[in-house]
This record gives sequence, structure tokens and C-alpha cells, in this order.
Amino acid sequence: MRALGWLAKGLLFLILFGFALKNTGPVELRFFLGHAWRAPLSLLLFAFFTAGAALGVGAALGVAYRQRKELERLRARTASTASDQAILDPRVP
Repeated sequence: MRALGWLAKGLLFLILFGFALKNTGPVELRFFLGHAWRAPLSLLLFAFFTAGAALGVGAALGVAYRQRKELERLRARTASTASDQAILDPRVP
């Protein structure tokens, strides 16, 4: 199964590498105020894909951090409620 995973990764790499080699022609990316950037199409695609992935991971980390803090708060609240219950009813283990 591990070999199949490596084979799939290698095949994906070769496909993407071939795509990059076929798209080396320069393109011009125009910004506001007359600024322009000339670079190979494959480089621009890679740069914007990487930026999008980084933004997505950053957004997911923000949500995960808030959920983790909420979970810690709820666990502390549950622990304090359980200890209060044990004080009120000594028969509860």
C-alpha cells in the first residue's frame, strides 16, 4: 500500500512538472497605476496557488484556535460542576 502511495505521488509530480515545462512562456500581469510583472505562466500559477493555500491554512488555524479555547473553557466548567456535585452529594463517585 505504501508503494502505491509513492507511485501516485511520483506520477502527480511528473504530471505537474510536465505542465510547468509546457507553460514557460512569459505572461504579463498588470497591476494598478501602470505596474506590470512579466514571468512564466507556470511560476505565476504556482505563486498564486501557494498564496491561496497559505491563506486557507491561516483561516483554518484561526478557527481551530478559537475552538480549542472554547473546548478548554467548557472542560474547566464541566470539571468545576462535577466537583461541586461531589461536594453536595458524597455518594457520587
